[in-house]
Amino acid sequence: MLNLAEYRQRPALLADWLPWAGLVARGVVLNKDGSFQRTARFRGPDLDSATQGELIATSARLNNALRRLGSGWALFIEAERRAAADYPHSEFPEPLSWLVDEERRSAFEDTGHHFESGYHLTLVYLPPEESRARAAKMLYENTPTNGVDWRERLQAFVAETDRVFDLLDGVMPEIAWLDDSQTLTYLHATISTRRYRIGVPEVPFHIDALLTDSPLVGGLAPMLGDKHLRVVSVRGFPTSTWPGILDDLNRLGFGYRWSTRFLCLDKSEAERELGRLRRQWFAKRKNVIALLRETIFQQESPLVDTDANNKAADADAALQELGSDQVAFGYLTATVTVMDEDAGAADEKLRMVERVIQGRGFVTIPETLNAVDAWLSSLPGNAYANVRQPIVSTLNLAHMMPVSAVWAGPEKNDHLGGPPLIVTRTDGATPFRLVTHIGDVGHTLVAGPTGMGKSVLLATLAMQFRRYRGSRIFAFDMGRSMRAAILGLGGEHYDLGTDGEIAFQPLARIDREGDRTWAAEWIEGRLLHEGVAVGPDEKAAIWSALGSLAGAPVEQRTMTGLSVLLQSNTLRQALSPYVLGGAHGKLLDADHDRLGMADVQCFEMEE
Repeated sequence: MLNLAEYRQRPALLADWLPWAGLVARGVVLNKDGSFQRTARFRGPDLDSATQGELIATSARLNNALRRLGSGWALFIEAERRAAADYPHSEFPEPLSWLVDEERRSAFEDTGHHFESGYHLTLVYLPPEESRARAAKMLYENTPTNGVDWRERLQAFVAETDRVFDLLDGVMPEIAWLDDSQTLTYLHATISTRRYRIGVPEVPFHIDALLTDSPLVGGLAPMLGDKHLRVVSVRGFPTSTWPGILDDLNRLGFGYRWSTRFLCLDKSEAERELGRLRRQWFAKRKNVIALLRETIFQQESPLVDTDANNKAADADAALQELGSDQVAFGYLTATVTVMDEDAGAADEKLRMVERVIQGRGFVTIPETLNAVDAWLSSLPGNAYANVRQPIVSTLNLAHMMPVSAVWAGPEKNDHLGGPPLIVTRTDGATPFRLVTHIGDVGHTLVAGPTGMGKSVLLATLAMQFRRYRGSRIFAFDMGRSMRAAILGLGGEHYDLGTDGEIAFQPLARIDREGDRTWAAEWIEGRLLHEGVAVGPDEKAAIWSALGSLAGAPVEQRTMTGLSVLLQSNTLRQALSPYVLGGAHGKLLDADHDRLGMADVQCFEMEE
């Protein structure tokens, strides 16, 4: 007889431990316990470029947004350190620009692997039980009592998360809700060793089974797929915190997932918990013997447990802050997960993470027996696994959550349709991609002390700009600082004060209406520069002279020709520096433009 028992047995799957059920609205996930969750991608302020006052103000505004959430709400803040994109490949038209880029590529790659951080905030809400909701509806007239409308709960969840988003929008430099595909891609990245984009299925349900592609092996040293999984949890906290207290994690040279889960408490629940802690520590100030001695001798004992007394006072201060609605409280669980194909390398990464966290006064524990439960607690939406009991305020949460970021810059120049202008390296193992365009505007200011490399930077920017197809460079130089780079690119270098090879004919196209209008405004500007008041009569004289000059052959449309046609001696005298024989006549009174056609040109302005 064929034994089919072993085929009927269903093994435990990773999907069984995941909280997600399906998508019910744009970017909104319905979990198996009936809760809703929604995820936003954000980037916090860069601590290296932010002042202490800005960081304090940012933390205060974060606290203002987070303290509004009560029981039933959970926050998951995650920073994922992932491998950065490789140095971009570009086609350069000159040997020098190509060689400089290859040297920069070699220097970039010789520093080892590069990583950058991505940040996500997940809001989870578990509606009250149906019996409680039905009882609440009985307090209102003309409301159906036959059940709870889940669409109404979904709309309330979306509205509340939008309000939190609006509060955070003014704090974070970048923040945006994830759509359906981005949400599935993010959730997949938390439970897999592989990274790729996830499409939205026609029926977006049972996503727990859809997203799992790596088996989880439990035990003291669990594995996810072919990688060893190591988890470190925070057990103890320092006596005080400050903004960006754990920002050094953003500079580690390997990948990790830093997850902070905060289970929010209503004001009444937080008061009850803090009151219990205050009574507990207050009762511990004196032991039983001291209390008996006080009872017998009717005299208060002068010796008390100072530590218990201080902690009772701390709990009392927390109650005062809660009562004045300055903060809210909740349960905080912080974990960092690292993975590697080699067990020894994974252990070394774990030690480096512990070194950074413990260096800030925290107490950590490498998870062994509780490793799988600790890892499950880092998954967005899982509010049940590995609940740590320390009660923490939302202001402390704003200090500890991974909101500060070492900005790596955009991955491409959207306006020019190519890679970043320059790719280099910043603190730690984080790359920095420089893009000078915001939309179609590329204005840039470089400031710094004399001799600190501003000219070298500008020359490097010019050579790197040649990576874009059809690019042209026009540089106005001081002290010939860019002469070597321009000539190396095969460009043309002109000394405006001494070089007779360059000259312009600004009035060559005044036969066109638009060019004549521009020429009139330009002539008026020259007159104002020479101290001549330009009124209606002067404007009419300039326009009449330009109209007469427009009928002359192109080679006669010069500044000298305009000066001859002007009837006013005052105007002719004011334009004398711009005609032949004047200070600028050699440059501006030519009978044709004498300027090269090279893509790279530089004009020396100092002499």
